[in-house]
Amino acid sequence: MDDPDPAARAEALSYKLRKEAFVSNLSGSSLTDINLVTLVAASAILLWTTLSKRDLLTGSDGSMVYAIDFLLNVCAILFAFTVYASAPLFLNLALVVPAILLLLPLQQQTRSRRSKGKPTPDGTAQNGDAKAAGNAEKSSSQSRQGAVLQPGALIVRPFLTNYRGAMLIATALAILAVDFRIFPRRFAKVETWGTSLMDLGVGSFVFSGGLVGARAVIRDGQSASSARQQQGVNIAGRMFAACRHSVPLFMLGIARLISVKNLDYAEHVTEYGVHWNFFFTLGFLPPFVEAVDCCLTIFRSRDAAKTGPRARSTRYDVVALLISLIYELILNNTNLLAFILIAPRTPDSDLLTKNREGIFSFIGYLSIFLSGRSTGILVCQYQNVTSTKTSTPKKAAQAAEIEQQQVIAERKKVVLPTLLLRTAIYALLYILATNVRATNLIVSRRLANIPYVLWIIAYNNAQLFLFALIEAVGPRFTFSKQYTHESLSAADVVSPIMRAFNRNGLALFLLANLGTGLVNLTMNTLDMRNGAAMAVLVGYAAALSVVAVGMDKAGVKIKI
Repeated sequence: MDDPDPAARAEALSYKLRKEAFVSNLSGSSLTDINLVTLVAASAILLWTTLSKRDLLTGSDGSMVYAIDFLLNVCAILFAFTVYASAPLFLNLALVVPAILLLLPLQQQTRSRRSKGKPTPDGTAQNGDAKAAGNAEKSSSQSRQGAVLQPGALIVRPFLTNYRGAMLIATALAILAVDFRIFPRRFAKVETWGTSLMDLGVGSFVFSGGLVGARAVIRDGQSASSARQQQGVNIAGRMFAACRHSVPLFMLGIARLISVKNLDYAEHVTEYGVHWNFFFTLGFLPPFVEAVDCCLTIFRSRDAAKTGPRARSTRYDVVALLISLIYELILNNTNLLAFILIAPRTPDSDLLTKNREGIFSFIGYLSIFLSGRSTGILVCQYQNVTSTKTSTPKKAAQAAEIEQQQVIAERKKVVLPTLLLRTAIYALLYILATNVRATNLIVSRRLANIPYVLWIIAYNNAQLFLFALIEAVGPRFTFSKQYTHESLSAADVVSPIMRAFNRNGLALFLLANLGTGLVNLTMNTLDMRNGAAMAVLVGYAAALSVVAVGMDKAGVKIKI
């Protein structure tokens, strides 16, 4: 039977081939270029934080706050890799300079109060008044005696919410923007070797998953008694629970596979393979990570003296680096590298050959996830910095003040140095892996080799450090909702849209994929002019933000 419309079918096939070639990138972009673009998210958060500190958002109408939030924390990210892609430094300055100008009057007010011997808004005494200084010292001593937070307590870290929210927003916007010509080709995923913005996105998504997953590990470790640990590890039960968690992800992967094949949607086979997609990678992570957890739990029960957060974090780091190093050695000393890159992919090939990129790159993503969990163990829980007593304060306000002082001190003395040290270590390892003549390796997201793993880990630790540093200049807040205090709660200082994306990250990522497919099936994105493209992208970003905020307001949290 003849094709009823061979011309239309030929045109559709031509468009599909053009789209496949268009979304691929051979050269990538420099790390400096990538860093300047991703720095926009932190710059936007700095301006938002400064506006909150100056109380410029407090008296505003709710709709105005959301509009400002959308412009700063969504549109700025979108503009960074579209209309301002050639001038990201200008966009960063346009966000940072107003923040600095808004902070200057606060510094002048603080110096003025100090010169007059008056207390600052933080309630601390100044050097000009010896009596006030003595009272402050006495209050500090009482605060140390009335400790509220205990080491190991899970607390809300606003900078973690901002970091993950910014990453999810950038990922959701980029997967659609890449289909338009306004999105520079250097930011699209590279074919085999090199770095790009979208290569950074997939790795950061996995790292953040490990980061937030550390909270469950911390809770499990706190609830398990030492006697129960010595009795043994219920490996079968834990593996069954992990596999059950993977089922929805596999279903999403199968649904995406069927829709892509049936709709004849443009796809790049060398990204993950013929049948594999990112949802399958996410689906295989829980059982493999649980297997590592079981092994580490057995090892920890035999060495009960080393059960602190730093010891547990180090074990995850060692395992992650060991897995990645063994994989790299196999790549470079066997035929595996040639098999992944150049093996023929014929209709008669087996499933391993057809999906080799997705299957073998999973090893690198597993290492990234474990390293994210290592970072999460250190920053998701409170770590004590001074010896404190557990006596209950008489007043709730005093308890909130004590708690606040504890967390501020801990952020300065523990969290920031920890993130900076981890950034330096992994950045040094990346430099050694890619620049030393003996190794001279090249980053490959397609392989997820050790330079790619080190790059992702170093970048995300640096981003976390930067967001934590920005949090330090923001408004004061307390972490316990049960305490009434004049300060804001930890949740109130976070961007509402960032909080909404962080709350339902994976569900919104799925929605973004569906929206991307819908736009591509209804519009010729490849030939769309820049003005029309930006209108579509801003509308898509607004719709996604409205859904995210609506789910957050309704208290909906979808666990996939």
